[in-house]
Amino acid sequence: MSAAYVVTALVTIAANTFSGFAAMTRLEPIMRVLGPALANAGVPERWLVWPIGALKALGALGLTLGLLGVPVIGTAAAAGLVLYFTCALYTHARVSDYSPTFGLANVFLGLAVATLALDPALSLDLTR
Repeated sequence: MSAAYVVTALVTIAANTFSGFAAMTRLEPIMRVLGPALANAGVPERWLVWPIGALKALGALGLTLGLLGVPVIGTAAAAGLVLYFTCALYTHARVSDYSPTFGLANVFLGLAVATLALDPALSLDLTR
């Protein structure tokens, strides 16, 4: 397992854990930005617990399990986060909402893609 993968996965885990927690608890400083963005995108606030917050938290949990020795779960979690943030970006783009949350979703997507790309379970051993 490369250091680059471990660091990238840990940053992705931390970001999604915080973001999932903030969504599920409707953390006030986050809601000042997120509330209007949800309204703009036509996403109901009741989705903050499920699916928004829960899927981010589950993705972080899956990546953690991947680091702890269950590589198939880590790979699936990284792929799931890539899919989640691709859908989030589409949801914002379809209503031309290029607010700060759109930019942040790009960052989260980049982290998920980097984690998946560096995933040792997907690495080919070309030395055999």
